[in-house]
Amino acid sequence: MGYYFSKTLQVGFDEAVRRTTEALKQGGFGIITEIDVTRTFKDKLGVDFRNYRILGACNPQLAYEALQLEDKVGTMLPCNVVVQEIAHDRTEIAAIDPVASMQANEDPDLKASAERVQTLLRNVIDGL
Repeated sequence: MGYYFSKTLQVGFDEAVRRTTEALKQGGFGIITEIDVTRTFKDKLGVDFRNYRILGACNPQLAYEALQLEDKVGTMLPCNVVVQEIAHDRTEIAAIDPVASMQANEDPDLKASAERVQTLLRNVIDGL
C-alpha cells in the first residue's frame, strides 16, 4: 500500500496552490498550516529549491471525532497535502493516505474514521 495519492496538473505552481486550496475547502477541509519549503530552505540553509508547499488540511468534525477516540492521533494531524513544481507549468499535488498512516493503530473506529478522511481527500485530489 502506498502512503499517498497524487495527481499532476498542467498549470503553474501558484495556480495549482489556488486550485488545491479551493478544492480542499469545497471538500470540507480548511487549511490550518501552510509551510513554504522553498522559502524556508532559502532562509535557513541559503539554498535554492523548487516551488514546494505543504498545506495542512483539516476537516474539523472528523478531527474532533478522531481525537475523541484516541488523543494521540493528533500526532498525525493535520493531513498534509504537498504542492510541488515538477516542470514549467506542471505541478504535482500529493496527499497523505490517512488509512496508511493509521496502520499501527488497531482501533476499528479510528480506522473507520481514517477511511472517511481517505475518501474525502481522494475525491479532492481526483477532482483537481
